Amino acid sequence: MTQKRNGVTYADAGVDIDAGNALVDRIKPAAKRTGRPGVMAGLGGFGALFDLKGAGFSDPILVAATDGVGTKLRIAIDTGNVDGVGIDLVAMCVNDLVCQGAEPLFFLDYFATGKLDTDSAARIIEGIAEGCVRSGCALIGGETAEMPGMYPEGDFDLAGFAVGAMERGADLPAGVAAGDVLLGLASDGVHSNGYSLVRKLVELSGLGWDADCPWAEGTLGAALLTPTRLYVKQALAAVRAGGVHALAHITGGGLTENIPRVLPENCGVAINLGAWDLPPVFKWLADQGGMAEAEMLKTFNCGIGMVLAVDATRADALHALLEEAGETACRLGHVTDTPGVSYSGALA
Repeated sequence: MTQKRNGVTYADAGVDIDAGNALVDRIKPAAKRTGRPGVMAGLGGFGALFDLKGAGFSDPILVAATDGVGTKLRIAIDTGNVDGVGIDLVAMCVNDLVCQGAEPLFFLDYFATGKLDTDSAARIIEGIAEGCVRSGCALIGGETAEMPGMYPEGDFDLAGFAVGAMERGADLPAGVAAGDVLLGLASDGVHSNGYSLVRKLVELSGLGWDADCPWAEGTLGAALLTPTRLYVKQALAAVRAGGVHALAHITGGGLTENIPRVLPENCGVAINLGAWDLPPVFKWLADQGGMAEAEMLKTFNCGIGMVLAVDATRADALHALLEEAGETACRLGHVTDTPGVSYSGALA
């Protein structure tokens, strides 16, 4: 006797192909907003095409960067406030690209979840598109993976991949030397690093994500989800103006670990901690954990999200250019001929 087929579908296993198709249709307008010279095709193909000559390059060098958002996603998931994490994802990639002297060209995302919620996923990807618009790069593809059994209900993960380009010979860092001035650009908060510690400190405080924020209006969760600042267009304008020798994106490792990454082996930096005011969020975090200043400086950005090492003769002009571009900039210190990072003053 022939056994009848049971009619089980992929949807019965927890994967809804129709929902995935509906998501692609919904996000196409957001992706279209990110279009720029060089884009050759829209979403939906097996790959995405980009024309470097169409983007204006004659002898380009490609630069690639990939990153995620880290455990900041836990706060977004727990609060349902997912609209800004896409901006975080883009920022963590393109802010790195610009440190090489590259102009971001295009971006691809990877979104994975246990069960696809089309509305939530669309809000996340619309945030990715917004980050791309702000940084001048195109969202030309991505992957949405529905993986039942891999993620608890409501959980998701994000990863991003960005490609940029520069003309041959324009790569950074280049020419860093003792006497260069350090210009610091203000951060918009904690950005996307150190959130395992942030979550621990919030736990120690006894507050919930929906509690009133101790240092700003709104809830604690919303304040901690402030997106990472995008420095791309402003930093590229400074590079093109001349005199920028290096840029350092202040991510995990803080000022202490990230600035040395762009210095020659025989150089170090002297930083005046009194050159800027420590934002209230960091004061609150430090108080909750009784954190030592050295630990703060190698864990968080402490209010400085990007550092430029510039020729001393160009420092004033570049400072003014960055301020006119909307940045809050300060003179942090200077490059020295002694390896390492030395601090004077105190965070306050």
